[in-house]
Amino acid sequence: MPADSAQNETDKQVVARLSGLERSALLMLGLGENHAAEVLKYMEPKEVQEIGMAMATLTNITNSQMELVMHEFVEAIGEQTSLGMGSDEYIRNMLTKALGSDKASGVIDRILLGRNSKGLEQLKWMDPKAIAELIRYEHPQIIAIVMSFLDPDQAAGVLAEFHDPRVRNDVIMRIATLEGIQPNALQELDKILERQLEGNTNIKSSALGGVKKAADILNFVDGSIEAEIIEGIQKADEDLAQEIQDNMFVFENLIDLDDRSMQTLLREVSTDQLLLALRGAPDALKEKIFSNMSSRAAEMLKDDLEAAPPVKVSDVEAAQKEILSIARKLADAGEIMLGGGGGDDFI
Repeated sequence: MPADSAQNETDKQVVARLSGLERSALLMLGLGENHAAEVLKYMEPKEVQEIGMAMATLTNITNSQMELVMHEFVEAIGEQTSLGMGSDEYIRNMLTKALGSDKASGVIDRILLGRNSKGLEQLKWMDPKAIAELIRYEHPQIIAIVMSFLDPDQAAGVLAEFHDPRVRNDVIMRIATLEGIQPNALQELDKILERQLEGNTNIKSSALGGVKKAADILNFVDGSIEAEIIEGIQKADEDLAQEIQDNMFVFENLIDLDDRSMQTLLREVSTDQLLLALRGAPDALKEKIFSNMSSRAAEMLKDDLEAAPPVKVSDVEAAQKEILSIARKLADAGEIMLGGGGGDDFI
């Protein structure tokens, strides 16, 4: 076999072993700083961190391997790569352009230097497990305030790290009944975190907590944990539990979407996700979804549902949670309208 052909086969094998995250990191490297920065602006903090870390760990990537990866994403990439410069410099410049110098500095430290992020604001750039370890032995009220400060999906990840049901129930109840916090108290909490993380940050808001925040967090929690928490809260305060449930948006509530919103959502959901999620859906919701698909696609999905083998309830719940997460992101972006409130049923 000629040397060039052998090298090409080797490159193909290397690329085939790359994970989706590593391929995404290679794509960012290939886009150039300005274009990559524009892409990263639309990502969540944890996504930026994951991409950045993957970029920082890529080594010995050849131009041929880069071209193979680019071919999977675009029809023509041209000569637009940044492999000629050091990856550290590239990541530093790109993140600064995407996030601004203040926010990027914390991310760069974590990606390139392995240092902790700093202050309350920088908690959003930390892994949920790391946050849980940081606040695990704090008073439940402090834990509730910190979790109210986080995005719901990140807070749900932190909550999952607390394995004592009593702690989870207590924290959610405190979040639900938290009507705000005085700026000086929030500043004091920030100072404590500064000392632990060896940094500082500016306090921008004191509007934390509330029933809606608690409901938003539970929307991202695993179904079995969610049911356990609601049951625990019901024993302590039935009215509060009901109020939290009324503010939750569960999978069955998708039936309240208007046709345009449903069609927009379905374009963002994979067929495999939908097939799995519908295994636990009521017939009315299935018909709503079928009616917003082409006749051919609806018939194929119906056939697949009938022929599909048994699956774990936890897998169905996970697929439904993923679709709900997509729906919430679309709603936050103003692309769809979520209607109705939660009910008494659990996913």
